[in-house]
Amino acid sequence: MVRGIRGAITVKKNEEKEIILSTERLLMEVVKNNNIDPTMVAHILMTVTEDLNATFPAKALRSFNDWKYVPVICSQEIPVPNSLPMCIRVMLTVNTEVPQENIKHIYLEEAVSLRPDLRLTERHQEV
Repeated sequence: MVRGIRGAITVKKNEEKEIILSTERLLMEVVKNNNIDPTMVAHILMTVTEDLNATFPAKALRSFNDWKYVPVICSQEIPVPNSLPMCIRVMLTVNTEVPQENIKHIYLEEAVSLRPDLRLTERHQEV
């Protein structure tokens, strides 16, 4: 079965180091909470808001062992008025037998406001 796993995080500054570290943090949480192995991943789509242009968030995957062959593409988010600024979003397309309702979507920092209905509960978090 193919599933989409979403995540988002905000950053405080449009700086390469902060964008990469925040993207690493987000991806690590998505991977950990969904028990993802890179061989399960068909591809990853990353978007940034128009105020983030210091680097490609895809660079964050370079620090992940065995993720070298996972296809990744970056794009700019639609600049909707009054949308959440300084935000990095990810969508992983993953092969998994996990039911849709058990996928753990990860929203960090100010991005928790994007999908409060999908916020992790203690029931979903790993100990």
